[in-house]
Amino acid sequence: MIHSGATGLLIDGGWFMLPILLMGIVAAGVIIERYRSLKMLRSDTGDVRARVLELLREDRVEDALSFCNDQQGPVPAVLSAGIRKYLMLQQLGHDPARIEEQVIKAMDDYGVHIVAALERHLPVLGTVSSAAPMLGFLGTVAGMITSFNDIVEQMGETNIVEAASQGISQALLTTCFGLIVGIPAFMAFNYFTSVINSYVLDVEESATELIETVTQEMALSRQSDSESSPE
Repeated sequence: MIHSGATGLLIDGGWFMLPILLMGIVAAGVIIERYRSLKMLRSDTGDVRARVLELLREDRVEDALSFCNDQQGPVPAVLSAGIRKYLMLQQLGHDPARIEEQVIKAMDDYGVHIVAALERHLPVLGTVSSAAPMLGFLGTVAGMITSFNDIVEQMGETNIVEAASQGISQALLTTCFGLIVGIPAFMAFNYFTSVINSYVLDVEESATELIETVTQEMALSRQSDSESSPE
């Protein structure tokens, strides 16, 4: 029996439609959540980075830290971790080499958490983009098996097309719905991956520039101290 409407299509597709539908709902939720989360992080990282480096060159380290804490996004967060470590070690009087090493480590460690937060739930999209079409194809195989069984059972009682119609309908519907769920999930996964990669690149560039600035400022400070010290 062929049903009409969305509910009818789900019924005609057989039980394979249930996991495909559930994956579609989960994928839609992840797409909405990731889009809203990543959209909130959008900021002009170039201006933020330039302002932080400017404050550091003016030896206004605490102002740079406060500025980072007032901003949103992965770049200010990583810069804040590096500046906080730099300020602490500088106040403790550690040597420049150790300060540079620890600042790099602090930003690397925090960067791991940033990337993990950005990629939250993305594996779910990757799984759905692969599993939904495969479940659809599995439903197609099951539908074709049903069609052949119906043809054999109803041989001579009805025509072949009528006997195979239900199984063929199931086969086509599961493939169609599997692709309907899988393709948007695949496209969203690639889009979010691209956005996250751009954030990661900004973070790496900002961290590198921070290290260069900190190293330069410590070198200038040592040079100034040596020139001011009596011979």
